[in-house]
Amino acid sequence: MYAVVTSGGKQYKVEEGETLRVEKIAGKVGSPVTFDQVLMISDGTDVNIGQPVLADAVVEGHIVEQGKTKKIIVFKYKRRKRYRRKQGHRQQYTAIKIDSIKAKGVRAHKKDEPEDEAKKPAVEKVKPTAKNAAAEVKAAEAPKTAAKQKETEKPETKAAPLKKEAPKPAAKKAAPRKGATKKSAAKKTSASKTAAKKAAPKKTAPKKPAAKKTTAIKKSGDKTK
Repeated sequence: MYAVVTSGGKQYKVEEGETLRVEKIAGKVGSPVTFDQVLMISDGTDVNIGQPVLADAVVEGHIVEQGKTKKIIVFKYKRRKRYRRKQGHRQQYTAIKIDSIKAKGVRAHKKDEPEDEAKKPAVEKVKPTAKNAAAEVKAAEAPKTAAKQKETEKPETKAAPLKKEAPKPAAKKAAPRKGATKKSAAKKTSASKTAAKKAAPKKTAPKKPAAKKTTAIKKSGDKTK
């Protein structure tokens, strides 16, 4: 059986006998606590859902511990502004143990308790005898003997002699064609001609002498006395 309750603006699923951490509730250790805002209750088969809260449902418990969580460091920083703030915080909490879940029309469902070994009926153990042991040995060896008999009953099969393969006739070489020989000879002569042209030095034409530039000197018309 479980229920869903609200406390400190949060929802918690609770069962009988478990401890629950909620936001701090004023009270000393051992003082009773009741949760009136129950949203849902289920006994394993039937489910009752409130709209939004069940009117006649209550969850009861008692305070087990008042404490604080681990410290959290809050650090603020702005670059190039010389702004740094460091602050620590420890959130306070209250640990509550759930004692009972009460609601009209819902029965408490007991958990299945494990059966004690002493209450279980004792099973008589059969003592092994010589006859039982011999029968077990025969039953274990029966499949092995059957397999051996099958192997002996199989007829021996002789391998068939391999047939000798007849040698294949050698392939006749194709006779060279007349046209192919003429083409190869023509290629060889053309290659030799090109090589001779490259090896022969190039004839250079004699350079003509450069024409001399003549400058005409004009005589002045004035006569000297």
